[in-house]
Amino acid sequence: MTIRPIRNETDYDAALGEIDRLMGVAPDTVESDRLEVLVTLVEKYESARWNIAAPDPIAAIHHVMEARGLRQKDLAVLIGSQSHASEVLRRRRPLSLAMIRVLATEWSVPAEVLVREYELATA
Repeated sequence: MTIRPIRNETDYDAALGEIDRLMGVAPDTVESDRLEVLVTLVEKYESARWNIAAPDPIAAIHHVMEARGLRQKDLAVLIGSQSHASEVLRRRRPLSLAMIRVLATEWSVPAEVLVREYELATA
């Protein structure tokens, strides 16, 4: 296979096949260099083709709650009160640094997701 830009699914599938064939080659060889270049091309193609934006913080919290069967009262225990939990989930109160820290620690929600800016609901 000649290394060239990945422009379509056929090119993509061929590159993946070549990557599979090259997996486990010895480091610092022509084959390992080829593998590294192909992986870079595939990553570029995938990020351009299937770019998935990170969720906003509240969407991430809703997702974690749904996936783990958690309820608003579980969030309230972590962030201080039922009213705070309700306001956060309805986007009426922003997440505080303390809330972000506890959610990152207790629920393993990545802090980099929780610190993203998001729109609050207007009164």
